[in-house]
Amino acid sequence: MLEKHFQPEQAEPRIYEMWEKTRAFAAGVSNDSGDGKPYCIVIPPPNVTGSLHMGHALNNTIQDILVRFERMRGRDVLWQPGMDHAGIATQMVVERQMAERNHPGRRDMGRDAFIERVWKWKEESGGTIINQLKRLGASCDWDRERFTMDEGLSVAVRKVFVELHRAGLIYKDKRLVNWDPVFQTAISDLEVEQKEVNGHMWQFAYPLVDGPVDGIEEIVIATTRPETMLGDGAVAVHPSDERYRNLVGKMVRLPVAERHIPIITDEYPDPEFGSGAVKITGAHDFNDFEVARRNNIDLIPLMDGQARMIVTPENNVPDHYAGLDRYDARELILKEIKELGFYRGVEEKIIAQPFGDRSGVVIEPMLTDQWYVDAETLAKPAIEAVEMGKTKFVPANWDKTYFEWMRNIQPWCISRQLWWGHQIPAWYGPDGEIFVADSEEDARAAAKIHYGDDSELTRDPDVLDTWFSSALWPFSTLGWPDETPELERYYPTSVLVTGFDIIFFWVARMMMMGLHFMKEIPFDTVYIHALVRDEQGQKMSKSKGNVIDPLELVDEFGADAVRFTLAAMAAQGRDIRLARSRVEGYRNFTTKLWNAARFAEMNACRFDASFDPSSVKETLNRWIVGEVQRAQHQVTEGIERHRYNEAASALYQFVWHIFCDWHLELAKPIFGGDDAAAKLETRMTTAWALQQALLLLQPFMPFITQDLWQKLNNRKDSDDLLMTQVWPSHNGLENPDADAEIGWIIDTVTQIRSVRAEMNVPAGTKVPFVLAEASPDVAKRANRYETLIRRLARLSEYSVGTSIPTGSAQIVTDDGIIALPLGDVMDLGAERERLQREIENITGEIAKFEAKLSNENFTSKAPAAIVEEQRRRMEDAIISKDKLSEALARFQQMA
Repeated sequence: MLEKHFQPEQAEPRIYEMWEKTRAFAAGVSNDSGDGKPYCIVIPPPNVTGSLHMGHALNNTIQDILVRFERMRGRDVLWQPGMDHAGIATQMVVERQMAERNHPGRRDMGRDAFIERVWKWKEESGGTIINQLKRLGASCDWDRERFTMDEGLSVAVRKVFVELHRAGLIYKDKRLVNWDPVFQTAISDLEVEQKEVNGHMWQFAYPLVDGPVDGIEEIVIATTRPETMLGDGAVAVHPSDERYRNLVGKMVRLPVAERHIPIITDEYPDPEFGSGAVKITGAHDFNDFEVARRNNIDLIPLMDGQARMIVTPENNVPDHYAGLDRYDARELILKEIKELGFYRGVEEKIIAQPFGDRSGVVIEPMLTDQWYVDAETLAKPAIEAVEMGKTKFVPANWDKTYFEWMRNIQPWCISRQLWWGHQIPAWYGPDGEIFVADSEEDARAAAKIHYGDDSELTRDPDVLDTWFSSALWPFSTLGWPDETPELERYYPTSVLVTGFDIIFFWVARMMMMGLHFMKEIPFDTVYIHALVRDEQGQKMSKSKGNVIDPLELVDEFGADAVRFTLAAMAAQGRDIRLARSRVEGYRNFTTKLWNAARFAEMNACRFDASFDPSSVKETLNRWIVGEVQRAQHQVTEGIERHRYNEAASALYQFVWHIFCDWHLELAKPIFGGDDAAAKLETRMTTAWALQQALLLLQPFMPFITQDLWQKLNNRKDSDDLLMTQVWPSHNGLENPDADAEIGWIIDTVTQIRSVRAEMNVPAGTKVPFVLAEASPDVAKRANRYETLIRRLARLSEYSVGTSIPTGSAQIVTDDGIIALPLGDVMDLGAERERLQREIENITGEIAKFEAKLSNENFTSKAPAAIVEEQRRRMEDAIISKDKLSEALARFQQMA
């Protein structure tokens, strides 16, 4: 006998242990229902430092739905798991831990000892997120787990670097990068967080070297970063700006640095903004860098790796600036510019500033020597693959984002000034000659050929960008560069599930690397899921205090409720507004399923393998088997089209409303009746319908469905796994006559209940029922189901074919008029007055909402989430008013 309640905290660990013990997630096996074709998903590798957040929960729930679904359809499924070494994040965590324990810093202990310490930390503390994914029910093939720093993947990384360098697609260059002064390394755009801050726009004058021209003695420039003026290489004006036509080619004097710099023309300046003249600091601004390169302007560095000022012959910065922090230098510049008489004012304004997402400091554009990938060349086949439909984005509009980035792609900076990561396989000779090789031995051999004898080599200390190794993930995890059976069978993979924020950083780079090294796309479909926001629609962040921890939800409501919530809300192209109440609601769904199973069990409904749903004779049973078929088609189509919310909605509708609310209710008289044949058939049909529900629910709610499957089948833990059963596939079970018969009962009872609720009839009060103007067939049907309708709609008197009594609420249907005489069960006048008062009150509320939402001061200044909430409340109020008005109209009709 089933327990009274499902206990997820007890069932989930037991069931997951059983899955792992039986190797239920292993690739290379399939049931007999399909063709056994391979189906592979590579997990977006979480950082080894990471903990499960709601984005992970959504992403991995969708992946798990797909792989569980395809296993049941007979595919040979590999869900490839693994973790990313997360260079900067991991190094930061370990260094912080060392500082807390008063251990020597990494530079004191040396590179080899530090890397050994990181590996030790990884073995002891890394990979927490893997166990958290297991708590969610993720069915990865854990025996195949990979790590971007393991030996096999390291071999792949070195081979890719060497081959791309040999092909001229990896090279060294001096360009601007995002520089983090705390970690003293280049970082990717994804690790830069743009924030709006209170700033200033200062104005300085640069005097013309040779005196006035057309009465102009100086050019005024504006800057939010005064300290960078010391590195100016030019002043640019727009070619169409007539004010400066006679100044182009002249020189201005750069105050403080006392250098002479030219006035040039370029399309970059906006003649309508400020003075129309722009200072060009090519070594410390990304836009200025491009202007400087176009016009052959000197690039003049001003700072060291810690963003402290440097003094060089090129920049001519006064000696007293040497070693100053950039912000201290700013204050000094402002002071000296004022003293020299070149200060022209300041304006307070909101500015966007780039911050390191981990260090929290302002990122400095820095001119440094780095390694780059020729991304433009590699992008061409990757663009063509999506253009030709070889790889498709879902939703399809995301291909525009992909194309926009790929067609404007810049060289990819792949070097990082860190110790933890794949050290770049490049060695330098005594004269700076570079030898790129798979090993030091190969590098020395190449150097010997170059120099004619053995020479001392120094290895490049930098490591590769974490995204470089991640770009190889779809094929390196399968054994490449070795020609493994897994690589042959599972590449290209089937679907990639990821967020939109890494289309550029990961998806595009996997496309480039896969096509270059494997000559095939890495996946045929890229499903881009939305963001999980809080219930007001705001992005979750620790600073806002609105972060929802998925593991807390799992603890409180169970993994199945969390998974089903995320699936039910995963509409394509729409962010998820997550509220705890939604998860609680789907926990109630699991309770409803459990209670339905208990009811079926108590009424001797047993699974029978010999049951044939096409042979049932009872109207109720013919109807429910048709509903099972409809649900199966809807769920299958929803998953296949990546419309997980539609699949979840079909499941919810079938289980809660069709099976529980109607089938079980309509079956009660049969279970309690004397017709043995009807009772046996209905028991078998009910058990079969419940079984089909468990099969369809398994990808979404694997724990409770497995528990019910075992217990209702009286199987031991490892005897019978629901996840290895065959996915339902039904046709020919729909029966129009049964649909019409049962549909009439459902519609009749639903409409009566709706009117009762609208008109505020007390729940326990029974009301009379009259069916008028009905055809003979409908009258017979009404009489046939009188007992059922009386019970389900709470009716007292029941008559068919008579005239409509005075004071009746009327429901006009295609089959006649249903009349509910209410004069004797409630005070109609008082109820009419109550409805009128409520309509007046809610009309006033709607007017207030409309006034607020038409006020531009409110809509433009209030947070978007607040405006949206007001709009939603107004829409709810309008719906409530419409319902109240319908109820009042019924009362007017009854007068």
